Amino acid sequence: MFAILKREFRACFQSVIGWLFLAATLALYFLYFYVYNLSYGYPYISTTLSAISILFLITVPVLTMRIFAEERHAKTDQLIFTAPVSIGKIVLGKYLALAAVFTIAVVIISFTPLLLGRYGEVPYLESYVAVLGFWLYGLTCIAIGTFVSALTESQVIAAVLTFVFLFLGYMMDGITQTISASGNFITKLLNCYNLTAGTDKLSKGELDVTAVIYYVSVSLLFLFLTTQAIQKRRWSVSVKKLGMGIFNLGFAAAAIAVVVVLNLAAGALPSVVTNIDCTGAQLYAITDGTKQMLSSLKKQVELFVLANESSQDEQLGTTLKKYKELSSNIKLTYVDPAVSPNFYQKYTDDAVAMNSVIAVCGERSKVISYSDIYETEVDYQTYSSKTTGYDAEGQLTSAIQYITSDDLQTVYEITGHGEEAISGSFKEVIEKMNLNLESFTLLEAEQVPKDCELLVINGPTADFSKDDAYKVIQYLQDGGKAFITAQYTKEDLANFKKILDAYGLELCQGGVIEGDTQHYSQNPMYLLPDVESDEITSDVYGEYVFAPFAQGLKYEEKEDGEISYTKLLTTSDQAFLKTDYLNMQTFDKEKGDVDGPFSIGVSVADSKTGARLIVYSSTRMFSDDADNVVAGHNSALFASSIKSMAGEAEESNLIVVPVKEYTMEALTAPQSAVILTGFLTVLAVPVIMIALGVVIWMKRRKA
Repeated sequence: MFAILKREFRACFQSVIGWLFLAATLALYFLYFYVYNLSYGYPYISTTLSAISILFLITVPVLTMRIFAEERHAKTDQLIFTAPVSIGKIVLGKYLALAAVFTIAVVIISFTPLLLGRYGEVPYLESYVAVLGFWLYGLTCIAIGTFVSALTESQVIAAVLTFVFLFLGYMMDGITQTISASGNFITKLLNCYNLTAGTDKLSKGELDVTAVIYYVSVSLLFLFLTTQAIQKRRWSVSVKKLGMGIFNLGFAAAAIAVVVVLNLAAGALPSVVTNIDCTGAQLYAITDGTKQMLSSLKKQVELFVLANESSQDEQLGTTLKKYKELSSNIKLTYVDPAVSPNFYQKYTDDAVAMNSVIAVCGERSKVISYSDIYETEVDYQTYSSKTTGYDAEGQLTSAIQYITSDDLQTVYEITGHGEEAISGSFKEVIEKMNLNLESFTLLEAEQVPKDCELLVINGPTADFSKDDAYKVIQYLQDGGKAFITAQYTKEDLANFKKILDAYGLELCQGGVIEGDTQHYSQNPMYLLPDVESDEITSDVYGEYVFAPFAQGLKYEEKEDGEISYTKLLTTSDQAFLKTDYLNMQTFDKEKGDVDGPFSIGVSVADSKTGARLIVYSSTRMFSDDADNVVAGHNSALFASSIKSMAGEAEESNLIVVPVKEYTMEALTAPQSAVILTGFLTVLAVPVIMIALGVVIWMKRRKA
C-alpha cells in the first residue's frame, strides 16, 4: 500500500495537476486572507475558509479524475486485478496520496493564524477547529471524486460527474429548503448528503463530534464503494457475474445502512457530550451558574419556541437543546407561527418575532424576544448593523429564574442629588437578576420604602439634607443594605459623608493619583487597582478592574468588633491624593498631597443590626465606557456586589450571565507588511508552483 501511495503522490507532482491544485487552493485562500484578515484586520480565518470551500467543486474533480479512470482507459487496471495487494489497500493507497497533496495546502494554511498573532489577539483554538472542518470536508470530497473515477474510463466524464456529485452536496441545504421549508421525510433523507452542514458548525468554533463522525464515515463509505466497484470488474462475463453483482449491491446497501445508523446514533447523543465549545467567549457552552440553577430546578418549565424546528435559528436551537438535557423539568416545544399565528397572544399583547421564546411556569410567563438573543451595533463605516454578541443563555436563565421565583425583590435608586442613573449593561445586570429597579426621592418620602431590598446611592453631586441623611442612616440601622458610589465634586457633601461616617468610613476629599505605572492605564487618574480576594470579587480576581477618577476611602477597625470591613479594591503604596483635583497642574506629588495607599472599594457589615454596605469611590467605573476598557470585568464586579446583598448567596437564584461577545479587537498590521505578504502569498508562491509544475512536466515529456 505504501508503495502505491508513494507512486501516486510522486505522479501528482511529476505532472501539472498536483502543482495546479496547490496553487489554485492557496492563491484563492491567500486572496481572501489578504483582504479580510490583513487589510481589514479580521482575526478569524473561519470566514476565509468558508469563502473558498466552493473551490473544491473545481479543484477536486481535476485532482481525482485520473486516479482510476486513466488506468482503465490505458488498460493497465488489469495489473490491479492481478496484484498481490488487496483491492482495498490499492484504493486506500491512491486515496491517501491525493489526501497528502491536499494536506500540504492545509498545513500551509495552518501557519496563517500564527502570522496574524503578530498583529493582535487571535482565537487560535477556534481557528484550528475551522481548519479541521475544512480539512475533513476536503478529504470527503476527494473520497467522492475517487469513487467517481472508478466508474468510468473517461477522465472528462469523471471530472464532470464529480463536479455534479459535489455540487449537489454543496447545494443540498438550499435544495431541501426549496422542497419544504418545514421539513419532511424526503428532506431528511436528502440532508444525509448535505456535505457543508458539518463545516458550518466547525467553522463557528464548535468542535462537533457528530460532524467529525459524519465526514469520516462518509469518506470511508465512498472508499468502500470504490473497492466494490473495482472488485466487480474483476469478474469476466459469466454466470458468476450476476451473483457477484448482487453480492456487491448487497454489500453496498449494508455499508450505507451502517453509516446511516452510525450517524443517527451519534446525533442521538446529548449535545453536552458531542459539542465542545472552542470559542474564546464560550459562545456555545453553558456556564456553571446556569448548570447549578437547572440541576436544582424543582418546578416544571416549558419553553415555547415560535419557529418550525427544521427552520429555527440553529445556534439558539443548540442552546435550547442543552437546557433540556441539563434538567428533566425543562420541556421544549416548537410552535410554528405559520400553523398557529396567534399562539403568543396567550402570554402577551405585543407582537412577537419569529424564533422568540416564551418561558412558562404555572401562571407566570416571560417573553424572550429574538431581538434580545443577539447583541447588535451599528457599523458607522458602512452604516449597517452587525451582530456583536450572543445572549441566549443570559436571557433564558433570567427568564427561568423570573417565572420560578416566589417573590421578586425591589432595588430602590435614590434621586434628587445629581446622582448618575444606573444604565447600559449595569441596568441590564439588575434586569437579568429579575430585580425591580425603582427610583424615588427622599424629599418626597417619609422613609426608605419598607420593601426596599437594596438601596442604591450612585454618585451624588449635591449634598443630602440632614433629614435625607437621617432617613438613610435609619434604614441601615434597621438592617438595610446599600450600594454606594462616590464621585469627586467641589462641594463638601457633609451630610452625605455622615452616612459613611456612621459606619466608620472616611471619603477623602480629592482625587487619587497612582504613582505605580502597573496600576493605571494611559493616565495616572485611570486606576487599575488591586482586586482583593473575597467572595464578592471572585469573578474578577486576578483580572483588571478600571476605576477612573476615584477618591480615597479610609477606615479604622473598631475595638468592639461589631462593624467589620473587607477591602475589595486597593491602590498601590505609591498612590497619593490630590486635594485640589480639578485644578492640578501636574501628576507629580506636591506639598499638601496625602499619602496612600487607599481603598477604592470596601464591604462593610454590622453584626449587631445586620446592615450591609458596599462602597466604591469611583462612580465612573460603573459606566459602559469604563466597562469596555476591561472586557466587562466592571459589570461582573457590579453583578456580584448586588448579588451579595440582594438575598443570601446560598439561597439566591440571582445568576447573571453576561452577553458573550462574538468578535475580538481588529488586528493592526503595518501597511508594508500587508503589501509584502499579499504579494508573496497571492502572486509569487502560486506562480512559482505552477511554473515548477510546467517545467517538470515538460522535462518528463521530452525524456
